[in-house]
Amino acid sequence: MTPFGARLRALRTDRGVTLKQLAAQLQVSAAYLSALEHGKRGAPSSGLVHQVNEFFGLIWDDAEELARLARLSHPRVTVNTAGLSPEQTALANRIAQSIHHLSPQTVAAMHTLLDATPSQGRPRMRRPAGKTRSMRA
Repeated sequence: MTPFGARLRALRTDRGVTLKQLAAQLQVSAAYLSALEHGKRGAPSSGLVHQVNEFFGLIWDDAEELARLARLSHPRVTVNTAGLSPEQTALANRIAQSIHHLSPQTVAAMHTLLDATPSQGRPRMRRPAGKTRSMRA
């Protein structure tokens, strides 16, 4: 299940809406919504997220949170470690190999650690020692 799928299911359950009812309102199939909820489909489009927000009357922080969860809901993640250190590449591979076996407490601790790490945007490629970028006039 993806973060978006879990939130969608919680919204439906809390408000007594069936999968079939929601699918009819959003003009998608119930099978598609079920696949989204179970993480068997990719992240939903921003248009669908907007429709879900409107259907459930979500605004401001709640609507933005649902959009954020949708962005984090790719069930098949690819990590490009080109240009990163060997340690970073090894970490990405270790996480990929062991994610299915991590306890909820370990996952929560990893989230806490990552949340406390300052974001520096995209990692930059390192230049070999002694090489500098040429200045343009």
